[in-house]
Order: sequence, then structure tokens, then C-alpha cells
Amino acid sequence: MVGFRARPQPEVSGLRTFTLTVLGTTDLHGNLFNWDYYLDREFDDFAHNDVGLAKISTLVSQVRADVGRHRTLVLDAGDTIQGTPLAYYYAKVEPITRAHVHPMAAAMNAIGYTAAAVGNHEFNYGLRVLRTFERQLEFPLLAANAVDVTTGLPAFQPYVVKTVWRTGGPPVRVGILGLTNPGIAVWDRAHVEGVLTFPGLVEQALHWVPEVRAKSDLVVVVAHSGADLSSSLGDQVPFPENCAELVAETVPGIDAVLVGHAHVEIPQRFVVNKVTGRPVLLTEPLFWGKRMSLMEFDLRHDGRWELVASRSSVLPTASVPEDPRIVRLLRHDHDKVVSYVNARIGTCAGAMSAARSRFEDTPALRFINHVQALEVAKSTSLPVVSLCAPFNRAAAIPAGEVSFRDVAGLYIFDNTLVGVRLTGAQLRDLLEESARYFRQVPDAGPFSAAEVSADVPDYNFDIAYGLTAPLTYDIDISRPAGSRIVGLAHDGVPVPDSFEFAVAVNNYRQAGGGDFPHIASAPVLHDQRQEIRQLLIDWVKAAGVLDPADFTGVDWRLVAGGVPVEISTNE
Repeated sequence: MVGFRARPQPEVSGLRTFTLTVLGTTDLHGNLFNWDYYLDREFDDFAHNDVGLAKISTLVSQVRADVGRHRTLVLDAGDTIQGTPLAYYYAKVEPITRAHVHPMAAAMNAIGYTAAAVGNHEFNYGLRVLRTFERQLEFPLLAANAVDVTTGLPAFQPYVVKTVWRTGGPPVRVGILGLTNPGIAVWDRAHVEGVLTFPGLVEQALHWVPEVRAKSDLVVVVAHSGADLSSSLGDQVPFPENCAELVAETVPGIDAVLVGHAHVEIPQRFVVNKVTGRPVLLTEPLFWGKRMSLMEFDLRHDGRWELVASRSSVLPTASVPEDPRIVRLLRHDHDKVVSYVNARIGTCAGAMSAARSRFEDTPALRFINHVQALEVAKSTSLPVVSLCAPFNRAAAIPAGEVSFRDVAGLYIFDNTLVGVRLTGAQLRDLLEESARYFRQVPDAGPFSAAEVSADVPDYNFDIAYGLTAPLTYDIDISRPAGSRIVGLAHDGVPVPDSFEFAVAVNNYRQAGGGDFPHIASAPVLHDQRQEIRQLLIDWVKAAGVLDPADFTGVDWRLVAGGVPVEISTNE
């Protein structure tokens, strides 16, 4: 097979030896096949990666054929049932039931996964969908730090011990502990508040690892938390969002951590545990099934199994074809979604693109903001301002017929709409936080997009729009972060600090996502659990025609010393 060759078993005179191979995926996000539903074609990106469980299945089969199925376990670190139109379809359009297995569950069952951690996006569609998905799995869904409020006990199985019998000697017992993200308490508050709590990963690992270690020869933690210590949660929860490396350093008894959530690739990293002095292996494969981690553990038996060496690498799915067995099993489910997203919902008078929405006021994002603002205006008499982010740089609505997938491509997340009350001073603070998206520059350029973009996700750059009157401002990136919003005005009048707005935002931002100031504690004026993507689709259906000319304007500018910044987006 491409990219992997089994290493010979370690030879130690008079002792039994065994090498266990553990395969890992994470952040699959509803990617079943190598297909882009928004572009209606095979998936491709600038690095020519492939995606999907059908390709993961081929890699798993090849490794098993090489080393022996009895020597392999397969794990996943979470975020499985949200992220594509396929995931949306089987949660909202044709929700999964006992009779209809979720295609991601069917694929993982067919592959033969050993265990998976619960990801934060597993909660996006509510507990009913999650519990139905859990029941459909033929392997345990683990989360030691998702705790039932009523009982104080884990709401999901905290760990599983898998016994590997065919070792040429005594069986090897592998303990697998699952940990999820404490940010769920913030990001999906509407679904979990009063039902579940989410203690920190380190704290729960300190409690559970000794129990798992006592029953196991090898302990692997599957953590839906990035390796490097960081958090977008501020002081909203007392636990960090990303801390897998800290878990490995702090908690004795762990041999390896399969990392998730951060969407970065870690082929192999060793962390020394501060208590035992022993190395702990960390690995994270690239998201959406672009990569699969391969961990190898050399064990030696001398009265008990002891880990003597470990290593890991990542295997690309672009090097293999889709498994025809998975394709045959789930082609019908996939085809339903393709038909759904290609259904005509209206027409567009001219092409609309989000390609430059990070750097200039575009009709594409003004359309999103307009629809959001219209809905919030139904619940308040305050002047309405709307905020949205350039979620998808590739989003484009063509001239002519418009389909579900064309509009959905503008808004690729399953967020709902919330309206909150903010003062002028608070809105200015929020826009200053958003302006941290950019690096400081000495002049107006020209620059490449990479030269002006800081290390901030696109979804944390909010762009403002006034509904009944323009909200105008410059973002001066020649200034240091925190002092970049210049000339903030509503209907041509400078915005007083005490002036009040109704501000339309998504539920992620209102719940504290991105740690923007004021917004999580602001009074809520509108919250009807309306999905923003569906509001956009419904607007096009009702209007019949989407005309970019109706959303053309320049309410905000990116400047340096008052001069518009020149940026090339040839990335």
C-alpha cells in the first residue's frame, strides 16, 4: 500500500513481543464520499487532498491486510455528524430514526471502528439526534467529561477496555478514554443547559485514568481538544478549549493521545509526562478524512505487558480509491442529498461571489446581513445592525438559475439567528475585536491576502451592516489592534456611546464563540431558533429573483491612513 510498511516485530530473546497498530481519524464533519455538495463535483483543494470515510475505509483495509486485523484498532476523536449538506439532510430534512441509520454511522460500523469520542459539533442538532446516532453505532461513543446534571455521572460511556487476544502470548488489554470539549456548554447552551455539564479534560482525566490504567496494559486517550494550550472561550468557562498536550504532561498513566478539534495535522509529537518522566505520543490527522493517523506500539511481556516503543505517522486518503463496499452501501443516501441540494429555488440577475468579502464590502455578505436584519427587525423598534462573517471564500452564486447548494454555500454552518441589544460603545468594541483579523501594515500596499491576514479564522471576522440606514466605518490597519475603527456613523451621524442598536448575530457568536466583548451578556431581543442558512433559502424562494444590484454598496472600507488598501487575492 502507499505510504505504509509494517515494521518487523521487536526481537528480544526469551520474551514475548507484540506490536499493536491503532488507526485514528477526527473531525470527519459529515464527509462520507470525496464529494463537494456545494460545487456538485468531486472534492478538491489547493493541496489536492481527498476527503471522506469511503477513502478512510480503503486505508484501514490496506493496513489490516498488511499487519493483520487482529493487530489493529480504529478510533475517532469526534465531530462526525455536522458539517456537510449530507449531515444537515439526515438531521433536519429526513431525520435519522431507528429504522434509518445515519450514513456516517453505517460507514463507521462497516469499517469496524473500535470507539469514538464525542465532539462538540455532535450537539448541534440537539440531544435527540445525538442519542439516536449513538444507539446506531456498533461501538461505544465516549465522553468522560460530559456529566449528567441530575446524577453527577458521565452521560456517555467514559471509557472502554478492548482485549486483543491473538498476541502469541497473554492478551493485551487496551484502555480507551474519551474526552470532549468544555466549550459545548457555551456553543450549544440551548441544547445542554440544565441537562449536561462539561468539566475540564485534565480534571476528568486525573479522575478516570487511574481506573483505566488498573485494567489496561496500554492507555490511549481520544480527546476532542487541540494539542496546543489555547481557548476562544475567555472566562466563560473555567477550563481551556485546547489542552491535549497538557493532559499528556499532567496526567500519569497515559501512553498516547489521539487529538481532535483543532483541524491541524500532527504526524507525531512526544510529550514527557511531568510525573512519570515517560514519553506520551500525540497525533492528529487532518480533518474531513484527508488523513488517517497510524500509531504503532511495541509491547514486551515479562510477567506483564510493557510498552517499549511507540511511533506515529499520517496516511493521505488522496493516494487510494474509495472503498466500493462503502459506495454500494451508501450511494442511495448520498444521491438523495445531491438531488436535494441541486433543486432550483429561484434565479439570480448576476453572479455574486464571496471571494473578496474579507477585504471589501460585497453584495454576497450584504445579502446575508440584510436577511438577518429583516428577521430581527420583526422583534424590535430599535435600529437594526447585522453582523456576519465570510465563512466560505469559494462561495459563489451564478447568474441564472439558483439552487439550494448555491445559496447554502454562502452559509456553510448550521447557526441560528439571535438579536441582542448593544450600545454604540459596545458595538465599537466588538468591531475593534473583529479588526484583529488583520496584520498591521505601514501603508496602503499593494499586498497579498496573506500579508494582511493575521492568524484569525475567517469566521471570527464580523462585518457590520445597517438595515434602515447605513452603518459606515473604516478599518485602518496602519493602526495597532484596538484602535482601528474610524468614523463609525449611523445614517451619516457619528454613533454616540450610549446609542442603542438591535444587533443580529449567529448563536455561536451570541453564546461567546470567539470571545468577542459584551455580546454574550447582552440582553436578547430575538431568538426563535431560526437557521440562518434556511432564512437565506426562504428569502430567495419568496423573492424569486436575487439581484446583486439590490445589495451593492460601500459601508465599510479597509484603509491605511485613510487610503484604501490594495490587496490581491490570487491565493
